[in-house]
Amino acid sequence: MMENPPQIAGIGTAVPMTSYTQQEMIDEFGITDPRIQSVFLNGAIERRGLSLPPMLADGTRAEETQGELLQKHTRNGLAMGREAIEACLKDAGATLADVRYLCCVTTTGLLTPGFSALLIKELGIDVHCSRLDVVGMGCNAGLNALTAVAGWAHAHPGELALMVCVEACSAAYVFDGTMRSSVVNSLFGDGSAALAVIAPDAAPAPDAAPAVDPGPAGEAAALGPSLLKFSSCIIPDAVGAMRYDWDDSHGKFSFYLDPEVPYVVGAHAEIALGNLLKGTGLRQSDISHWVIHSGGKKVIDSVRANLGLSRHDVRHTTGVLRDHGNMSSGSFLFSYERLRAEGVAAPGEYGVFMTMGPGSTIEMALVSW
Repeated sequence: MMENPPQIAGIGTAVPMTSYTQQEMIDEFGITDPRIQSVFLNGAIERRGLSLPPMLADGTRAEETQGELLQKHTRNGLAMGREAIEACLKDAGATLADVRYLCCVTTTGLLTPGFSALLIKELGIDVHCSRLDVVGMGCNAGLNALTAVAGWAHAHPGELALMVCVEACSAAYVFDGTMRSSVVNSLFGDGSAALAVIAPDAAPAPDAAPAVDPGPAGEAAALGPSLLKFSSCIIPDAVGAMRYDWDDSHGKFSFYLDPEVPYVVGAHAEIALGNLLKGTGLRQSDISHWVIHSGGKKVIDSVRANLGLSRHDVRHTTGVLRDHGNMSSGSFLFSYERLRAEGVAAPGEYGVFMTMGPGSTIEMALVSW
């Protein structure tokens, strides 16, 4: 584990103004197949923030082209990303002028230049801000990016690094009435989440102002948990189990989820956790808090069963799934936000962040309060 580890300094989230219950989605798209209705209604999701296609004169929804979807990805992504960043900086007691590093994460569209450049222009962030775009890695990508953000923060003590996950899942769909597309369309929702990270400066100048205001009492405890260690577990045999690739028949990108995904991920969860804790002197029983990606009901149940977790351990994961669906890379940050709001994490306690996605991959981070 690294010395003087970086800490979470703030969190901010954003979702679209429009949201729909699963029954409303069935009605909007005229879904009559009882098997597909069951997929929508039995996935432990109540509603999701979405930007639906335009309504046609006959009362049906238009099917957007890939070009129109990319425009939606850009437009909605920038709006949500800006809102999440502003909320995060306010939470951290920082301003846009404090941002020295910006990492943007997305899978729902490809832009060049990416969201990092567009958000720097949109928000007026210093043009000398270092930046990184993590594109196309899927639901696990938030922790892949946080590894880079934490590394940068560790190398630049006292300077603020910002990560923002921007996932306009409304811009990544195929609607053809098949079970393959229906499973995907029943699961994902739009959302953005930003996280501020800073490594405490071990020896600040006597008159130097901190990049992040520690609060009115000047207490270091205003910062969140320390990011101690990251680990990855890739399952090459399941490389095609989750994928987002081009579909010639529809002329757009299409996401695919193999029905075996929950069991593949669950079966490797204990291996991944063992690798994370290796060399730390910690055991699973030392972990007090779990922040797990809201990948879907079966995925959560499989991870919970294989790690022996209680329903209480994954309460925020299931709560985020219920209220927002799977928001891809940023979902785990919504769960962290809820954990923090509870105020139950005590100094000296440990937590694990866990995300899962294409590869197939399990990413983990060890944190401490």
